[in-house]
Amino acid sequence: MKEADKDWFVVNNVSAIDSPALLIYRDRVKENIRLLIRAVTDINILRPHVKTSKIAEVCRMMQEEGINKFKCATIAEAEMLGLVSAKDVLLAYQPVGPKIQRLTGLIKKYPATSFSCLTDSRENAADLSARAIAANVIIELFIDINTGMNRTGIHPDGVTDLFKYISVLPGIKVKGLHIFDGHIREKDIKTRQLKSDEEFEKIEKVSDKLFREYQFRPLVVIGGSPTFPTHLHRLNVECSPGTFVFWDNGYKTNIPEQPFDFAALVITRIISIVDAQTICTDLGYKSIASENPVPRVLFLNAPGAIAIGHSEEHLVLKVENVLAYKLGDVLYGVPTHICPTVALYEKAFIIENREVAGEWKVIARDRKINI
Repeated sequence: MKEADKDWFVVNNVSAIDSPALLIYRDRVKENIRLLIRAVTDINILRPHVKTSKIAEVCRMMQEEGINKFKCATIAEAEMLGLVSAKDVLLAYQPVGPKIQRLTGLIKKYPATSFSCLTDSRENAADLSARAIAANVIIELFIDINTGMNRTGIHPDGVTDLFKYISVLPGIKVKGLHIFDGHIREKDIKTRQLKSDEEFEKIEKVSDKLFREYQFRPLVVIGGSPTFPTHLHRLNVECSPGTFVFWDNGYKTNIPEQPFDFAALVITRIISIVDAQTICTDLGYKSIASENPVPRVLFLNAPGAIAIGHSEEHLVLKVENVLAYKLGDVLYGVPTHICPTVALYEKAFIIENREVAGEWKVIARDRKINI
């Protein structure tokens, strides 16, 4: 960072914002999107995950740069993408129960958007087929494969039999394969590449078998933030990074080769001077993702502050010299994990030229928008 840019985060009219609050620096978001696009030779291999922002305006920014395919995790995120007329949306989740009816509702309400979802079992595929027939729609599917994340997905050896079962069911159609390889997150990119290649060999074998036996060459959706650089050279693959739009301190630290800059911060204020080395802020559990151990936030204007206590409404910090701070001072923080942090806020304040330029609703933080 250039010397003149060290205080890029300071907002001149921050006194107009109550804390804690979420700030989004629009120009930095735009630059992160362009950095992602410059990393690929073909923009069509990008299918960004929108779980990070959950904000329609951020999705429109990606569309303005030529990205027209997206991935999401919830029905609300999928509907947000329908609202902005996204061309192609993958719900990277196996819908069960009421979610299937909500998905068919999306397909009917937003015909300009092509929706698809995941499946990893015969039972679910049969349910999707029945619901699709009842709604008079076609549901496109990606078979979800488990290559080591051990969260969802079918073992690679079972994919061909599941494809055969699905291929004769009415109302549904297999479009491709989906893999979330989030367990591959080594800090060294060369090690990450080797592990990625090993995992992808399993997918290539599945794809080749599907082609030999059924003349079907599946589209493969793979690669979150840590691994998308390892898949960019592969054929018939789409990659789905998401955090790049805002970036966070977790990825800045653990995948240092990626060029993205912080574009979303939280602000907090000092609400109490406890003693000669201790201050307390209003950045509690309810205001920043707290699933990780401390530190959960890096303060750009107080980098030496160390968290020593965290509760619902309070974050207690040890500082070298309390005389450097006063009651009401604003601290600008980079979350360790930005995605769930964004979901804690109803709105974000948009910063341009060091001023608050407006507000964006975090529309998909809710479980339901319309459907």
